[in-house]
Amino acid sequence: MDADAIIIGAGACGLMCAVQAGYLGKKVILLEKGSKAGAKILISGGGRCNYTNLFSSAEQFISNNKHFVKSAFTQWTVEDTISFFESHGLYGKEKTLGQLFPEDKNAKDIVDIFTSLCADFGQEIRCDAVVTEVVLEENSCRVTYQRGDRTYTLTAPKLVIATGGLPIPKMGATDFALRFARQHGLNIIETAPALVPLTITGKDEEWYAALSGNSVFCEVSNEKITFEENLLFTHWGLSGPAILQISSYWRPGESININLLPNQDISALIEEERKQNGKMLLSTLFNRFYTRKITDAMRKFMPMDKTVAALTRAELDGIHQTIHLFRVKPAGDRGYDKAEVMRGGIDTNVLSSKTLACKNLPGVYFGGECVDVTGWLGGYNFQWAWASGFVIAQDI
Repeated sequence: MDADAIIIGAGACGLMCAVQAGYLGKKVILLEKGSKAGAKILISGGGRCNYTNLFSSAEQFISNNKHFVKSAFTQWTVEDTISFFESHGLYGKEKTLGQLFPEDKNAKDIVDIFTSLCADFGQEIRCDAVVTEVVLEENSCRVTYQRGDRTYTLTAPKLVIATGGLPIPKMGATDFALRFARQHGLNIIETAPALVPLTITGKDEEWYAALSGNSVFCEVSNEKITFEENLLFTHWGLSGPAILQISSYWRPGESININLLPNQDISALIEEERKQNGKMLLSTLFNRFYTRKITDAMRKFMPMDKTVAALTRAELDGIHQTIHLFRVKPAGDRGYDKAEVMRGGIDTNVLSSKTLACKNLPGVYFGGECVDVTGWLGGYNFQWAWASGFVIAQDI
């Protein structure tokens, strides 16, 4: 045997698993298809890396089994993540909504912590290693991989698959975990891009494109959930945190509702202004809340050049409907190229929630994004990666 375990994928989950295995005196070898470890960590948050969220719980995750993550999150908490990084000189600073970023460091420092610890523990990270075959044998597995023009073979009693999901193909995203699962008859929950911008086509496309670059704080909702964050208009549709969040709950053909003035009532604001200054133009009132470009674009839906005193009841109803229930039917999404994560993946029913060991394949574990566990935007998916890497390490 070459090691206690072979880990395929040196991303967040794989690196944490290797380090935690090292603390337990276990030897692992990480095989990474890309040229460096932690590639997705390095680009996260524009290189700053929102590495956890203070409010992480099962409630912020999408899965066919919403309770599945509870065991891992009990074993490895947000406090554990914070303590782990602090013990290596990286302190967090909350940006907004519980999002924790390194206070005076960046994503590279996070990766450096893991690679340094791996070196200290003697855990090998072999990059540019393309796995070509995995053979499961009794009490062991044999992994064949190519590195350049040479072929190598490793054997170990345990195999950890932490190859991530399908987003950002240019970063080396791979469907390895899904192919392996299908090959061995494991169920896969249908996959799709998540935390992804939404597109608008057809007769409304030009209206959205004209607003490209404009942002507004809003409430976005559908029948499943509601988010209050910023929305960004783009030349192809809608983006920004609010849209990325709702996209994980959106399905093709569905509509979403946008409240463009949450926590306030436009009808009440107009009524108050009618008493104070009825001669005020509706556009002047709107400029208090929106950019001039957004106000101008709203001329398509309401009489912006009318005074508030001159507005009819039907016009007031129309204004209220437009501002508080702006209905959008996206044509689609921007795909895996622009998605933050993948929704769906390895069915949690085939895994132990305590150890992430595969029930049907002794000695095999799945962790991180390839599992049917998808977090909200804001550090939640990293918390799942750290937690899943930790629990797997305890059992290999």
